[in-house]
Amino acid sequence: MSLVDTDWLEKNINQVKVIDCSWHMPVENRNAEEEFNNEHIPNAIFFDLDKNSKNNTDLPHMLPSLDNWNKIVSNLGISKDDQIIIYDNSNVISSCRCWYNFIYFGHDPKLVSVLNGGLRKWKQESKKISNEIVRFSKTNYEGKELISLVKNKNKIDLNISEKKFVVIDARSKERFEGKVPDPRKNVRSGSIPNSICLPFLEVINKDFSFKSEEELKSLFNNTFRNPMDKPVFSCGSGVTACVLALAYSLVNANYLPVIYDGSWAEYGKI
Repeated sequence: MSLVDTDWLEKNINQVKVIDCSWHMPVENRNAEEEFNNEHIPNAIFFDLDKNSKNNTDLPHMLPSLDNWNKIVSNLGISKDDQIIIYDNSNVISSCRCWYNFIYFGHDPKLVSVLNGGLRKWKQESKKISNEIVRFSKTNYEGKELISLVKNKNKIDLNISEKKFVVIDARSKERFEGKVPDPRKNVRSGSIPNSICLPFLEVINKDFSFKSEEELKSLFNNTFRNPMDKPVFSCGSGVTACVLALAYSLVNANYLPVIYDGSWAEYGKI
């Protein structure tokens, strides 16, 4: 159950932990935490994607250490048996990155879902909004790393010749093809050799909800060179890669998300 709809969450809101993982591109000049403080889904907890990533690197949104993850989630008041619903108010569907993080660190995938359509859809349907900040009692969360769900640059480079998996890049075609400068300093234009471009906007509707299972199946079938391809998703900084990973989980029930964590911010570094 990678996705839940707004009606389901409204009905079950007192039985789940709700996380707001809104994150905005720097050029948008938006403050996600400030927006959260002004309005959010009742009982939601704010998850700061920048602060809750690895902090001793110049690469964005890298996975934190297991110890740090356990501290982060414990401080949020989340337990291993909690059912978690994650949403955002972001143009890059940043909730999917938080969804991936929880699965990578061993939370039961059946207990982690994204709210389809996020805060936009919730508000469009005139569902209840709050500005009350709720804090839950600290827990003693103990995760475990599923290292098979992440690829590093060495594995990406080896795969160029070995071809054990296919890298699907969620960035726009213009960035993928190197037709526009990369928005990050000291990162060249272009893409990983032998990778395939599937812009993340192609898996979502105009209202930022995900396309139907039938539409997604057709999209992925047309993207893969071989029906047996094992996808590893990449993007600019590891956020929209997770949008594609969640979309793929909707058409492949046995799939667990696999991400190139460094993504182009690492691979294209000058």
